[in-house]
This record gives sequence, structure tokens and C-alpha cells, in this order.
Amino acid sequence: MKYVIIGGVAGGATTAARLRRNDESAEIIMFERGKHISYANCGLPYYLGGTIQDRDNLFVQTPEKFYSTLHIDVRTCSEVISINREEKSVTVKERNKELEYQENFDKLILSPGAMAVRPPIPGIKSEGIFTLRNVTDTDKIKEFMDQKQPARAIIVGAGFIGLEMAENLHAQGIFVTIVEMAEQVMNILDYEMAAEVHQHLKTKDVEFYLNDGVDSFNQVDEKLEVKLNSGRRLPTDMVILSIGVRPENQLAKAAGLEIGKTNGIVVNKFMQTNDPDIYALGDVIEFENPLSGTTGIIPLAGPANKQGRIVADNIVFGNTKAYPGTIATGIAKVFDLTVASTGLPEKALKQLNIPHKTFIIHLSDHAGYYPGAIPMTIKVVFAPRTGRLLGAQIVGFNGVDKRIDLFATIIGMNGTIWDLQNIEHSYAPPYSSAKDPVNVAGFVAENIFEGTSRHIQWSEIVDAEKGDVLQSKYTLLDVRSPEEHAHGAIPGSVNIPNTELRERIKEVPQGKPIVVYCGVGLRGYLAERILRQSGFEQVYNLSGGYQTYSIAMQKQSNEDVFEGYYIGKDDHIYQSLDS
Repeated sequence: MKYVIIGGVAGGATTAARLRRNDESAEIIMFERGKHISYANCGLPYYLGGTIQDRDNLFVQTPEKFYSTLHIDVRTCSEVISINREEKSVTVKERNKELEYQENFDKLILSPGAMAVRPPIPGIKSEGIFTLRNVTDTDKIKEFMDQKQPARAIIVGAGFIGLEMAENLHAQGIFVTIVEMAEQVMNILDYEMAAEVHQHLKTKDVEFYLNDGVDSFNQVDEKLEVKLNSGRRLPTDMVILSIGVRPENQLAKAAGLEIGKTNGIVVNKFMQTNDPDIYALGDVIEFENPLSGTTGIIPLAGPANKQGRIVADNIVFGNTKAYPGTIATGIAKVFDLTVASTGLPEKALKQLNIPHKTFIIHLSDHAGYYPGAIPMTIKVVFAPRTGRLLGAQIVGFNGVDKRIDLFATIIGMNGTIWDLQNIEHSYAPPYSSAKDPVNVAGFVAENIFEGTSRHIQWSEIVDAEKGDVLQSKYTLLDVRSPEEHAHGAIPGSVNIPNTELRERIKEVPQGKPIVVYCGVGLRGYLAERILRQSGFEQVYNLSGGYQTYSIAMQKQSNEDVFEGYYIGKDDHIYQSLDS
């Protein structure tokens, strides 16, 4: 048998290695149009930031090592330019030699990945504008930084790569500005969770513009100027485009393979295209989400590796292994914060009209009595009728990774909120609490599911257009201490501490639904139980308490941070005395 693979990195290289382990006698050829077949794509920003100092550490495999260990014929700088399905052959162009030739196959595997989006913005081909998708892109950015010593950088797009680049350029002493067209960074998060990231970016003196996009790039006095849709003009030395990616589907489309609604190659559960001798995997495919039933593209290395193993097994042993789909679990380091998500966010569920319940809790990463406990914010969404877990998001500092993995495991197994309660975790005071935050999430979810507690979100008590609290609709009851209330409270709220609520219950205003709140939600829950068992029927606990409300209601963007700075003739940045 002869297997031909188009594309390396996570999907193609994994498939090739597994094919060899399954079939020692097969001829395996892998074509890669770039110079590198297997590298740590996710490590590229950290190499530019200096955390990873040795460039060679980025490379997982080389063509020479692949051949010596697995006897796989790897041909780099070789671009497959067409597929002939009838003849079962591909046409290859060697980029260094300008030579074209045909290669036959018995089975073809497509793993060309995705390309960075470069929209047709005027001036986008100007010097100093880069994308970051592969090692070649990284080398270009590194060379530019070493030669030009940029003082300012603008990052267009605030997804995972954009924020990681912001941190790493900042680590190099560069003044960083982020431009994001959406109302928030990290679109995989719900708004109030992203709001925590916004406030953290402010503490790092990162300038960022939300609800604004790029109108044009211009060369002004040998410098770049970025004009925004709002009319603002931002000077800079370099630009990183992090707008997103799109599948490299040109080959498949030209060969008549089925392309889906999101421009990915359509595959069945065995990773087969509509041609039974052609399989596809990785960033180029679209697949059904097991939670929503909608199809989409998930450009993540983890799923691509798993798909590669499945493809190789199905090719050699027959279509026996089905790919279950991915719930899109992701995590990112954003300066000191760790931001993670799995499953579906609330906003996606709303768009799809999928019934759901949601809540927010704030808990510490380990036992509070052990020194160094640091809070994390957890948001959970679940199905109201079955209790099936649908998604989770966490923003915090320590221990975020292991908690999101627990949530992801339960979601991947079609688990429920009761499974969260029953997770048996390792416990010692430096690492967790006897009731881990994941367990507590299960307990809170059960209270909501059974009606013991009714949660209301911060956005439900605020006029969406005016941003004012709906005082005419709700009675707002602050059950914190008078000192806490004086330090900051929701406008129009009445302050009766939960420790005094039983004795002062006649002071609670009636006639409107009551929203109780405290700092993070626990005292609010206790007050809710007191009120509801004392004859008050319409009582709601503000999910996430005053902490979530106050963060979400703050100004989110961080404009004009560098307005008072200018670049001198010596290329150093100075602050104007008039600023």
C-alpha cells in the first residue's frame, strides 16, 4: 500500500507515525510545502518573547529523524498543487527546483491546516505587518525585531495568539496596543468573564481599543500609522495580525471534495471525505459539535493529534474508529492570569436557542487557611431539564488548568452537574480544599436545578441600552456589612447585613422581586434562603455577587494610554511633560 500525506505538523506527522506503526511494509510519503514538518506552533509567541530562548527547541521532528526512525519519505518545500481523483495521483511542485511531477497513491490524507486571515485592508502589504502561523512567520518577526528594535507594536485581534503576543512583546519592553473589533477580548468567553481579562490588561499598561477595527495602514515619515474605523490614528513600528484563520481548502475544492458551510472539508465520523480513498483532518476540516449539533472548525493541536491516530487506524484496519468530535477545550496565559474554557459559552447557547442555566462562583485555588490562597472565577452552564453539563469558563491565577480539565472530562463523557459533585480529587491544603471548586460548582448547580436557589445575572438587572440599574423593576438588597456597602454598592440598593436579616426582616421592601447580593454570592444565598422561608416568594441571588457586577460594569477598554508619549530622534520613547 502507498499512503500520501499532504501537510505535516500536528495532524499529518501524527498520521504518518501511526501509519508506520500499523503497517511496516507500506510506502509512506509526506509532502510539506514549508521547510519544517513538525514544530511547536503554540510555542512561537514564547520564542519571540524570550521565554523559549533556543529556536531548535521549537522543533519536534526533522525530516532526517523521521526517516531514520520511521522510514517515512518526507519531502519539504514540496507543494501539492492538484489532486487527480480518477487517476489517484497528486501533482507536486518542488519550490526550490521549479520542478513538477506526479505521485500515485492508494490512500490520500489531507492535513494542509489553515492560513492566517489577511483581509484586503488598504496598506496591508506595508513593511512591518506580520501574521504568526508558522516558523517562517516567526523568523521574519524575529529578524525585524532584532534589526529595527521596535518601540511600539499594534496587535489586531485579541484571541489566544493575539493576547499571547501582547504579553511576549510587552516582555521585550515594547509598548503594546491591541485593536479588537468585538466588544471584548477572547471571544470564546462570555462578556463578564472577559471583563476580568480587560481589567488585568489595564494593570499591565496595555493599551486596547474595543468595538473598533482597522480602516487602513499608512506609511508616515518612515513609520506605520494604523487608522481605525473610529477615525483614531495610532503610530506604531510593527503590526501583528491575529484576526483568525481559514481552512486551506483550495486543493480539496478543486478536486471536487465536499466543502461545508464554514469552508472546511466535510468528513464523516471516520474522517473520510466524500471520496472513500481520501481522508482529511486537523484545521482544514469541519465537524459536528457534540453539544450543539452544529458544524464548525476547531483549529487546535490536541484534536488534530487525536484525529491523526484515528485516521491511520481506519486506513489500515478499516473504518472501525469514530471521531466523537471536540468540545473545544482551550487555555491561555495572559500575563499573570490563566484563562480557560471548555464546551459552549452562554452566548453561543443563546444564539442557538438551546435551553440552559448558568451561574458564576468565586472560590480560592486551595484551602483559605493555608497561606497564599488566590481566588478564581468559574462560570458554568448546564441543561435545565437533564442537568447535563454544557460548558465552563475559568479565569484565575493558580490551579485553573486542572479544574478546566475536570470540567472538560465530565462534558466529554456527557456528564451532569451531579458528576461534578462526585469527583474525588486529591486534597491537601496547599493544593485544594476538602470541597474543591469543581465540587462546589456541582452543589450550586444542584441548588439551581432543584429550585432551592434562583440565580439572576448582572446583565438582567441592568438596562442594556442605558447601562442603568433597573431600580423600578427590582428591590436590590445588599446583605454585606455596612463598611462593605459604603465602600461600593449597586445604586439604589438597601443594606441589611445577612447576620441581622432575621431580626430586621420587616424592613425588607415588598411589592417588587428582590435581588439579594453580597461580595461573591455565598451570603446572598443564605439571605435568599431566609427570605424565601419567611414568605418572600420572588427572591433571586445575584450570580457572582457584587464582584462580578462591578467588574462587568467598569469601563472595559483602555484607550490613549500612550497619548502622552513620543518617539525621540534617538528612537527612545519619552513622555511629554504636558500629558
